[in-house]
Amino acid sequence: MRAKAVYPNAAFERLQGIGLTSQRMRDRMVARQIEAQLEDVRVISAMRATPRHCFVDEALASRAYEDTALPIGFGQTISQPAVVATMTQALLRDLNPKKVLEIGTGSGYQTAILAQLVPQLWTTERICELQQRAKLMLTELGLTHVHYRCEPNELGWAAAGKFDAILSAAAPEEIPASLVDQLAMGGRLIMPIGDGTTQKLIVLNKTSRGLVKHSLGDVLFVPLIEDACV
Repeated sequence: MRAKAVYPNAAFERLQGIGLTSQRMRDRMVARQIEAQLEDVRVISAMRATPRHCFVDEALASRAYEDTALPIGFGQTISQPAVVATMTQALLRDLNPKKVLEIGTGSGYQTAILAQLVPQLWTTERICELQQRAKLMLTELGLTHVHYRCEPNELGWAAAGKFDAILSAAAPEEIPASLVDQLAMGGRLIMPIGDGTTQKLIVLNKTSRGLVKHSLGDVLFVPLIEDACV
């Protein structure tokens, strides 16, 4: 289903770019690489609206609307747009999460997509410089309802209470029990699981009958560093 781009505020229009960073390129990226895989028009609209070129180094801006991961420094990457879209739709499917936790702010691109779709968003990162850079851009876009934490010694944000959904941009080898504990009953965890070569994107639902898990297919994310936010 085709969705018209909707800018949440004037900042999105101001930063929409020209040429290889233009709205036309975002529309083309979504139409060619994302739209056929998605059903949620809210996610499609957010993907069309969000200026991904603002979340990569200027030298890579001309590649921002390729469906590929790109380096952002510190050994980290900005995720492939199709994967961002898939994870976001999986988080929202048949769920209306009010309070969401993101593990790994990174570039801030996934944060920007989520912030347009959920009313309360918490995001953690172990590399403070990356998070500060992301925060500046997200604030410039007017996405000011995001809570930030840079803490290398704790996975998640237990002090913030239970979350309706958690999304991770890094892959542990097994599902962390600490993140399951931070999920509210009826909540959902979206996370890549596996080693550096073989990973599956897992959707885990926390129900009164126990944990229900299924896979969305193969992915490749940076590894989650144990005892750290990402």
